[in-house]
Amino acid sequence: MSAAVAFLAWSVAVLAVGWRRRPAPARVRALSTPEPGSAPGRSAAASVALLFERVGAAVLRRLGRPADPATAQRLGTALVAAAFALPVLPPAAVPAGLVAWSVPALRARRQRRRRLAAVARDLPDVVDLLVLAVGAGLTVRLAVAAVARRSPGPLGAELAQAGSEADLGRRLGDALDDIPARAGEATRPLVAALIASDRYGAPLGAGLERLAHEVRADRRRRAEEAARKVPVKLLFPLVSCTLPAFGLLTVAPLIASAIRSLRL
Repeated sequence: MSAAVAFLAWSVAVLAVGWRRRPAPARVRALSTPEPGSAPGRSAAASVALLFERVGAAVLRRLGRPADPATAQRLGTALVAAAFALPVLPPAAVPAGLVAWSVPALRARRQRRRRLAAVARDLPDVVDLLVLAVGAGLTVRLAVAAVARRSPGPLGAELAQAGSEADLGRRLGDALDDIPARAGEATRPLVAALIASDRYGAPLGAGLERLAHEVRADRRRRAEEAARKVPVKLLFPLVSCTLPAFGLLTVAPLIASAIRSLRL
């Protein structure tokens, strides 16, 4: 009975919040024009995230801990999930809170892995472009700017950010030194070569050509490794899709004939 009442109350609350936050009609949206300089309206997801962050920050302040926004949002999400699961299924309150606490970290970790993989895929092309730019007589700064304009991947964006910081007055070597912290250690050899050439005037062409050969060989090895993993990944879906049909076509008739012969 308590579970049914809690579910009904939750449904009424969701409907009430949805009705209050329903979008305005198209005619009203067309007539309403935001004032210059005003911030755009906050979306429903952002409002919910802000609510979770405030709940977590309040709890952290009670505990005397620093209210970091990311930690506060994770804690608030976990507390809200546990609070909603408690009246419906009390044993699931703690697992629901743990799942809500760990999901953002897992999502951030997965996004980090995807970004690092994208940088690793983009690295050989960027190194080849830098070899061409340096071979054409460009300096390190001009080569970085030219390659950043012609590289749509994440590593090109990192080079463009370093070039923008250098244009604002920061040393190019210092700006490039921050790239491995954001894009992964795979970019460390390239960044070290660029910094050595920019700071100390070390020759860059031969080092980049050797690095280009190494990163292409590494990309080939990773492609071969991924190709070797394909049969293992296909094993479960092939078995789960083929084995039932094979059993129906071969084993089932044998079992049916054996049962019919036993009846006779």
